[in-house]
Amino acid sequence: MTVAVIGGGITGLALAHRLRARGTAAVVLESTSRVGGNVQTHARAGYLLEAGPNSFLDREPTTRELAETLGVSSRIRPADAAAKNRYIFTRGALRALPGSPPAFLKSDILPLASRLRVVGELFSGRNPTGSDESLAQLGRRHLGREATAVLLDAMQTGTYAGDPEQLSAEATFPQLVKFEREHRSLILGAIRAQRAARRAKAAGTAEAGPALSGQMSTFDGGLGVLVDALAKALGGAVRTDAKVEGLERTADGWKVRFQERGQPAELAASHVVLAVPAHVAAELLRPLDVELAQQADSIPYAPIAVVHLGFAAGTVPKPDGFGFLVPAVEGKAVLGTIHVSTTFPFRAEGGRVLLTCLMGGARRPEVVSRDEDALAALAREELKTMAGLTATPELTEVVRWPRGIPQYTVGHLERLAAMEERLKRWPGLHLTGNAYRGVGVNDCIREATRLADALGGPAEGAVRSA
Repeated sequence: MTVAVIGGGITGLALAHRLRARGTAAVVLESTSRVGGNVQTHARAGYLLEAGPNSFLDREPTTRELAETLGVSSRIRPADAAAKNRYIFTRGALRALPGSPPAFLKSDILPLASRLRVVGELFSGRNPTGSDESLAQLGRRHLGREATAVLLDAMQTGTYAGDPEQLSAEATFPQLVKFEREHRSLILGAIRAQRAARRAKAAGTAEAGPALSGQMSTFDGGLGVLVDALAKALGGAVRTDAKVEGLERTADGWKVRFQERGQPAELAASHVVLAVPAHVAAELLRPLDVELAQQADSIPYAPIAVVHLGFAAGTVPKPDGFGFLVPAVEGKAVLGTIHVSTTFPFRAEGGRVLLTCLMGGARRPEVVSRDEDALAALAREELKTMAGLTATPELTEVVRWPRGIPQYTVGHLERLAAMEERLKRWPGLHLTGNAYRGVGVNDCIREATRLADALGGPAEGAVRSA
């Protein structure tokens, strides 16, 4: 059996590696000259910059297993203790995110009436219809309007950069929906889940440490360490500058037609996995199945601009904590800022300070279309307003992602179910990627592992996220 993996991002690489470890032949076809997708680490004059994801929570067993298999688990670095504090820019000021219920009641993160409304969540009710609803609808029912507009919006912004009025609660934060269904109250659900985890840990039936809570982590050379290790392990199984142009169902599998460095080529495979963004998958699917292509193409993306600002040692104070998030009600282009040199000090040499601003998102897509100089100037202007930062950076680098983060809008899970049903018409054809069931690095690796293991069984189509 040969599996053709189209797309050399973290999903495709992890999938191919797992397949080959199981003794299955796998070939990765990547259209560009490099692998890794939006996982890109660059060294720049004393700074280590991430163009895409900055970190992962070290609690996903498949991620840890992959790192160990590749021999890079010893290079995992947890966030510095100084990064424990987090902030939200709300009501015109940076305010600390409280770490406990008593601290929340004493804090100024929300006005008193809104804090008391959150406490009243203990008496809130379940979704009256039981159908999929927006994250904002769930939030207002349980937490009230202001907590939803500030706290819940900030939480989703840090992951999806989306619009909570459009995002599906169940697809984006399934744990909250589970708490509501099983315990009625989100607070009660969280309390009971924590108690159950402590009991399991005490009884020795759950893995202690990262598996229960998870530490924000990266590698000592950035996330690119994992990509490089995967590429090295796969060796010649990865073919770059190989742009797939068509798929054809054959009597015993699939034929993949592609251009490799300008030359036409073909690959026969028993399975084909499209580990590419949804809109790219749609283009490949359209000649085969217009309806399936339309379903994939209907998954929207939020554009994101990543603005790195590096400051020479001594020119700015060391920022406190991990960073801050900015709810949409504040009307800013900056969605949030990561204090990279505080969180991972090794990513800025010699006492330098590195900040990474995320800009744009689903509600400010026009921001990302600005040129790089304009984006950097806007980031500095808003940092001055929000954090009082006036120094001139010695390094500025801007990365724009016109299709940055998939948006799991209301009805997303129903869409996936329809796609899975449609895929049954095409045995041996599979979709995977962060457009489906998880946008993070851990999601990618976990779902790639599941699909690789599933391919040992019948060749039925499946939509797997990664």
